[in-house]
Amino acid sequence: MSKIKPSQGAPYARIMGVGGYRPTRIVPNEVILETIDSSDEWIRSRSGIATRHWASPEETVSAMSVEAAGKAIADAGISPQQISGVIVSTVSHFKQTPAIATEIADKIGAVKPAAFDISAGCAGFGYGLTLAKGMVVEGSAEYVLVIGVERLSDLTDLEDRATAFLFGDGAGAVVVGPANEPQIGPTVWGSEGDKSDTIKQTVPWDDYREGKVDKFPAITQEGQAVFRWAVFEMAKVAQQALDAAGISSDDLDVFIPHQANMRIIDSMVKTLKLPEHVVVARDVETTGNTSAASIPLAMERLLATGQAKSGDTALVIGFGAGLVYAATVVTLP
Repeated sequence: MSKIKPSQGAPYARIMGVGGYRPTRIVPNEVILETIDSSDEWIRSRSGIATRHWASPEETVSAMSVEAAGKAIADAGISPQQISGVIVSTVSHFKQTPAIATEIADKIGAVKPAAFDISAGCAGFGYGLTLAKGMVVEGSAEYVLVIGVERLSDLTDLEDRATAFLFGDGAGAVVVGPANEPQIGPTVWGSEGDKSDTIKQTVPWDDYREGKVDKFPAITQEGQAVFRWAVFEMAKVAQQALDAAGISSDDLDVFIPHQANMRIIDSMVKTLKLPEHVVVARDVETTGNTSAASIPLAMERLLATGQAKSGDTALVIGFGAGLVYAATVVTLP
């Protein structure tokens, strides 16, 4: 018989607050057209993107995260000292070690929290949210800060006609804490590693270090393959998340998919047959694809503009490099 004492966490977990940070520089498509042979009309028709934000040298991964985190903590109505876990999802922090989460935790004033980074691409927020929920319910943390942050402008090949217009920078954060009723549903997540080459870094860092290539590594993708996978396979995952939460699309108030591409978003809405009353996040138009930051940034904007409100039921789904995915139903803070 086990002598281990059972965990004593909260019965459930919830998102208590949300915050976002977008860099001050707004980059229109005209800037992208300086380095690729295309047009504003083509970019908008293919992606729905009109502008994106690019970070200045001072707007580092850490600095953007601290700004977003501060807003999320204030929105949650707690103090930084109450944060006992910090999870950061990013692919654009260029130090292999230490985890940027430790630096962010210190800068926000958290006191010796568990702090670590995860790399799950555009599904990173969903992965972090699921881990945070587990920490709260298991009892290893009471309040967990989950941050999705990217400086993808550092990993964008401005001469690649397929991707130069896609990516933006920014940070989004949420605070996850205890709840007396279910407010974060079961997560449907997974990976399809046999398709990992469809979104990837162009070359490994050591190839660049050893001089095998002259061009700094960037993100590249097979656009059509990614589009088909996202539209058809991720709609199935989204439906599975609804089923796991025990609700139908009629019960939804808000749909917040990863802001990859407007055509993907619109196609998923059609495939899922979402009712007209469901508010759909389309932050990609002015923010671009910010990978792990896209869902919390879109969530923050919907709430700030009044398009969504506290207590709404939202389906969130992220998907990207790996190929990885994560979907769940949440109650908005």
